[in-house]
Amino acid sequence: MSGKKTSKNNKANDNTIALNRQATHEYFIEEQFEAGLVLEGWEVKSLRDGRIQLKESYIDIRKGEAWLCGAHISSMLTASTHVKPDAVRKKKLLLHAREISRLIGAVERKGYTLIPLAMYWVRGRAKLKLGLAKGKKLHDKRASAKEKDWQRDKQRIMKHA
Repeated sequence: MSGKKTSKNNKANDNTIALNRQATHEYFIEEQFEAGLVLEGWEVKSLRDGRIQLKESYIDIRKGEAWLCGAHISSMLTASTHVKPDAVRKKKLLLHAREISRLIGAVERKGYTLIPLAMYWVRGRAKLKLGLAKGKKLHDKRASAKEKDWQRDKQRIMKHA
């Protein structure tokens, strides 16, 4: 009986909605930012149910505003009947003007890319962690995979020793 309580408590403490695990494999993350999202009601319900995919999403900056593009939020069957949900609708990101101007400079002049890393809840509001990133070359991906394997083997050796 106590096992159920701990699993329920762990789920209540974990505020993560979705992770973009592929991002750290494909990019070097230089800096991270937190942004709010402008969402519709059905999207919030779907997020509470964990129905989001960040794998193929990216962040676009147009006319001084940041937008989350390509994130797939599938609608729930119990969503309102009068709303026609668009699963890949662009979502506006809420950032300070100085953060947006800094991101514009990094993306346009320095060749960085903006990618979503994770989505989570903060006091009942959905937040997106986005990263300022540079793309990895194939040899960089191999080196990071080799390093990850070594760390895993090292932990295994230390556990048995």
